[in-house]
Amino acid sequence: MLRTATAVAAGALAPGCATARTDTAPVRASGAPPPGGTGPSGPGARPSGTATSGAARRARPPTRAPGLPVQIQHGPRRGDAVALTFHGQGDPKTAAALLGEAERAGARVTVLAVGSWLDEQPLMARRILDGGHELGNHTQRHLDLCALPAPEAYAEITGCADRLRKLTGTIGSWFRPSRTQYATALVTRLARKAGYPHVLSYDVDSLDADDPGAPAVQRTVLDRARAGSIVSLHLGHAGTVAALPPILDGLHRRGLRAVTTTELVT
Repeated sequence: MLRTATAVAAGALAPGCATARTDTAPVRASGAPPPGGTGPSGPGARPSGTATSGAARRARPPTRAPGLPVQIQHGPRRGDAVALTFHGQGDPKTAAALLGEAERAGARVTVLAVGSWLDEQPLMARRILDGGHELGNHTQRHLDLCALPAPEAYAEITGCADRLRKLTGTIGSWFRPSRTQYATALVTRLARKAGYPHVLSYDVDSLDADDPGAPAVQRTVLDRARAGSIVSLHLGHAGTVAALPPILDGLHRRGLRAVTTTELVT
């Protein structure tokens, strides 16, 4: 498990890498389908009314959030929104089922995709964007990025960025380092060199990668999330799919919306 970092100012830059936890599998956007709409039923499916031909919708370029630090841990605490962010890899059918659950509830999420996963499942880039969600970079091979020498770490960042650019026209909205909650100063510099103004961290770890079961994931998120939270979750885990509807319902009951990270911080 990741070690807990000392709380700092909103999104403050942490001094170094947390101890890694191995990930074994791993708002409302304009034009988004309304709550209660029919969601997709498979990895290649798209929300109703979405075109089925052509390349992926162009992804947003890297987000700039003036006034926020380079490493962002959470958004504004006085709003009514949270960002659910997903480490992107795993079974595409499970991933598509999760996206469908989000869409049925009118929620939009941020997916930080692993480059090797996009190599194997290139249609998932289009599926994510066509659902009104946000797509970003979670390195090429999901290695312990903070432990790598600078040239190898930079290659991991740019490798995934190249895949995103090829599939979507941009390098994606966000970068999140793999197997760590916080980037080192070196990784932050490399990310900026690759074109990402910010490194995306989080303040709520759902612990769903440990597969504790849907009720445990639900409790962890709802116990810890508050206005402005950035929540770490994972695609490819059936328990996360099952936990998402009650999580979204619980947030709604507290007056909170699930939006993309860009909407949360800008």
